[in-house]
Amino acid sequence: MLKSKTFLKKTRAGGVMKIVREHYLRDDIGCGAPGCAACDGAHEGPVLEPQPLDPASSLCPRPHYLLPDTNVLLHQIDVLEDPAIRNVIVLQTVLQEVRNRSAPVYKRIRDVTNNQEKHFYTFTNEHHRETYVEQEQGENANDRNDRAIRVAAKWYNEHLKKMSAENHLQVIFITNDKKNKEKAIEEGIPAFTCEEYVKSLTANPELIDRLACLSEEGNEIESGRIIFSEHLPLSKLQQGIKSGTYLQGTFRASRENYLEATVWVHGDTEEDKEASAIILQGLKNLNRAVHEDIVAVELLPRNQWVAPSSVVLHDEGQNEDDVEKEEERERILNTAANEKMLKPTGRVVGIIKRNWRPYCGMLSKSDIKESRRHLFTPADRRIPRIRIETRQASALEGRRIIVAIDGWPRNSRYPNGHFVKNLGDVGDKETETEVLLLEHDVPHQPFSQAVLSFLPKMPWSITEKDMKNREDLRHLCVCSVDPPGCTDIDDALHCRELENGNLEVGVHIADVSHFIRPGNALDQESARRGTTVYLCEKRIDMVPELLSSNLCSLRCNVDRLAFSCIWEMNHNAEILKVRFTKSAINSKASLTYAEAQMRIDSAAMNDDITTSLRGLNKLAKILKKRRIEKGALTLSSPEVRFHMDSETHDPIDLQTKELRETNSMVEEFMLLANISVAKKIHEEFSEHALLRKHPAPPPSNYEILVKAAKSKNLEIKTDTAKSLADSLDRADSPTFPYLNTLLRILATRCMMQAVYFCSGMDNDFHHYGLASPIYTHFTSPIRRYADIIVHRLLAVAIGADCTYPELTDKHKLADLCKNLNFRHKMAQYAQRASVAFHTQLFFKSKGIVSEEAYILFVRKNAIVVLIPKYGLEGTVFFEEKDKPKPRLIYDDEIPSLKIEDTVFHIFDKVKVKIMLDSSNLQHQKIRMSLVEPQV
Repeated sequence: MLKSKTFLKKTRAGGVMKIVREHYLRDDIGCGAPGCAACDGAHEGPVLEPQPLDPASSLCPRPHYLLPDTNVLLHQIDVLEDPAIRNVIVLQTVLQEVRNRSAPVYKRIRDVTNNQEKHFYTFTNEHHRETYVEQEQGENANDRNDRAIRVAAKWYNEHLKKMSAENHLQVIFITNDKKNKEKAIEEGIPAFTCEEYVKSLTANPELIDRLACLSEEGNEIESGRIIFSEHLPLSKLQQGIKSGTYLQGTFRASRENYLEATVWVHGDTEEDKEASAIILQGLKNLNRAVHEDIVAVELLPRNQWVAPSSVVLHDEGQNEDDVEKEEERERILNTAANEKMLKPTGRVVGIIKRNWRPYCGMLSKSDIKESRRHLFTPADRRIPRIRIETRQASALEGRRIIVAIDGWPRNSRYPNGHFVKNLGDVGDKETETEVLLLEHDVPHQPFSQAVLSFLPKMPWSITEKDMKNREDLRHLCVCSVDPPGCTDIDDALHCRELENGNLEVGVHIADVSHFIRPGNALDQESARRGTTVYLCEKRIDMVPELLSSNLCSLRCNVDRLAFSCIWEMNHNAEILKVRFTKSAINSKASLTYAEAQMRIDSAAMNDDITTSLRGLNKLAKILKKRRIEKGALTLSSPEVRFHMDSETHDPIDLQTKELRETNSMVEEFMLLANISVAKKIHEEFSEHALLRKHPAPPPSNYEILVKAAKSKNLEIKTDTAKSLADSLDRADSPTFPYLNTLLRILATRCMMQAVYFCSGMDNDFHHYGLASPIYTHFTSPIRRYADIIVHRLLAVAIGADCTYPELTDKHKLADLCKNLNFRHKMAQYAQRASVAFHTQLFFKSKGIVSEEAYILFVRKNAIVVLIPKYGLEGTVFFEEKDKPKPRLIYDDEIPSLKIEDTVFHIFDKVKVKIMLDSSNLQHQKIRMSLVEPQV
């Protein structure tokens, strides 16, 4: 049966266009229940269970299915995901509304419906002849949808009655909407609120903890005093932002001080990227905003501006409503500051968009016996504590748990939330890795069936079709050089002499874009992940293992598809020609850096692979020298490698990584390939090439480096990258060989972050660190999504593959770059957190250790030191609780810190004691104290 809607639409030219929407209604849509004669053959097979008696409910003892409305799906998804809840009918009306209102919840509900053990059935009520309803005159869309949901619930109950009268199944309508529930009961539909139903599941009391507490008013603490001012409604905020009364920005809480935050005001245009910052101080001015929320702020008059505080304040209080104490602490913040230090200061007047996520942390159990109300302390110090109700507090002590925020009433010191999940014991390796991934928002769930369905079927081999638009280079002597144990081999190289005496050099990169086609589920998931994340003992792949470690990995002695960049060079490493081609290769050897170095150095070896490596190494040295002459920087970072115990997998030794000539050899050709490809894709697609830039740091960034060098009588010039590189090369001290490394480590800290961008949205392409006018990422498509896009652009440029609309849409590309930059930053932070955790494990088993260290920074009351042996950095504080305060004099100019009679400068050598401090279970840390010189 066909229904059609007709409406008129005005065109841009001012004409009127008649639009007819056709809506098909069908009789053959099944109800999803097994053994239903009426629907026999209508669905692919029953999804719901025949006699669902679990979970047992005291309200509805008969077997039943659940049918939730939209708000239950949106707000109580944590309950619905629980294994105890099965046999749920999800209506098309509900699913569409959820899709429009929350992409994350929509994804979660799709995952649940795909999980066969849950028995969730999606019923297309909008296309079923007996459940479709038309919007009535004067009825708004919301009321129409509520009515459609009730019609479907009623239809289900009558339909299932026909199926078996003596033992008939019920469909229970779950809604938290009072009116909707009343109407349903009037119409004879069994209906309950989510809370009533969950509390009736006597065998599953733990489910009550997962209920989101929704009423902003009903769940207040008993003391009815109002702490915060009311948030203005969105319409008022938008008017105020338009008129300039309010400013819109991102709320960033401080890690150091829970009574302070910064709002980064959004620029109006793409060019106006320099966001201005507004400081907020004090509980009332923060007005219930949470880190990363989009807020509206009002600037305070100039005489109320404050300076950023240098006080460290953590919210340690146990009594949740001690607001007087807060006010006393706020007075500490407002210490007199000179006029120069004052910054624009404001207060939050409303929330434009909440950016809450589930938070990891620990329960701070209430001191009151029998209390169900407890405070949860998030691991991230920027998130406020959250009040939750739970009956399992004793079981959750000392555990890492996940909690979600539900709301933050005006008269509550803390937001309300609910328990989501118990992750495991604090300090346990698996648990802490999970926390680290969740807190850095690293997507790490196993790949879904939908994603895996786009992988090639095994056994796989290169077909005639694959060879279309592809050169056969399997005869070339290609080899790969990687770290030991590497299974995701992205790149391979070859070098051979041509008849004309020149050299041919090839960089061959895994052809990942051959397997990952634009827009399918595999492509979307890879784009979402953005990058592979390498932790100390775990790799979170961007693409499924079949590709990353097998079909795309350029292992030796197997045929593999590649994308090749091939240069003709003279013996002075000058490029005469370059060409790009899709290819098939067969690597002759997978070597580690050490093995490749051994071959190059061994006089006894003269086979093809070794000759090729020597040619590459010779050219790489020339390329590197030339790059450095142009002003490329050679910076340093203390990278650490753990040696693991083969049984326990605990770190038993730490060492800093050593670099060989062959590391540098591979790097030179990767850089050259990336630059060659960047030029090519920018020539072809000036508006939508995906490139990578590294902005030059503002001169103020270098102050600390210049001062530190000066204190050791060395001059560092920073006007250009070239002068910085040259002065770093000259900064040598015969009596202090490690000084140069320290300067390079410090120089690294002065740098800006390199970022991906779309060429049509920016005009500064320069890569400061590599001293290259243009750069991109082409050489690691197994572990970086940016490279996949670059491969697609290059393939279109050489006619080896076809384009698609998103590839040439610069706005879509700019959005993609934003996500990739975020994922790369988070991956970096997650890697650092993983190293920090494994370092803690290492020192836990080692006890107290004393080591040599060098000062990297001096602070007002501390020094930051680097321990070269472990590549470990830490802070030595000179003010300890309950001990007399030493006399401290800090000089910002030199910089130096005088403690009693001892003066400390940057790069001074000291001896420190290292131990693990576990006094705060949630934030265990390495504590360092000074051994020499004695203060």
